[in-house]
Amino acid sequence: MNLIYDEMALTDLEDVPGPDLLEVITAAYRTRTYLSGAATTVVAEAQGQVVGVAFGYPGEHEDVVDDVMADLTAANAAFDGSYEPEAEARPGEWYLDSLAVDPRYQGRGIGRQLLQAMPWYARRDRQTVIGLNVDQDNPGALRLYERMGYRITGTQIIGDHVYDHMQLQIGRPVRVMNA
Repeated sequence: MNLIYDEMALTDLEDVPGPDLLEVITAAYRTRTYLSGAATTVVAEAQGQVVGVAFGYPGEHEDVVDDVMADLTAANAAFDGSYEPEAEARPGEWYLDSLAVDPRYQGRGIGRQLLQAMPWYARRDRQTVIGLNVDQDNPGALRLYERMGYRITGTQIIGDHVYDHMQLQIGRPVRVMNA
């Protein structure tokens, strides 16, 4: 996941040493909010190692999710105050915030498998659209999303990069029964 933040080249994070950023990101992914609270983290494993991760949430939960990162960065001396992520989700969508595959495992279908799992989580969260932002400097990711049925619906600037906002219509939400 640290790779994603590096590629985004966010000016607010450029002076933060890599180990400190990784510490905060790791701590965030260990919170209930990130694992199965306001957001969902799905991992792909190979030989007992995490080789891919997808992270998303209903757009209306974006502030709650962002508060985790703000709180963790405020408590870490390497950060100059708290880091406040920019709004990325669009209203009415389940937002796929991050998708990352270990470079040693890319090209093996792991990203596709993670993407195939996302509609279930979105429907569970009563959403009918999945949205994401893909860096225009990442044509491989754009092709993957297009093959999976995502369509460009606009552009957005995040940090210093221009992103294509993409959406996938997924149909009716699933009905979750309480045990």
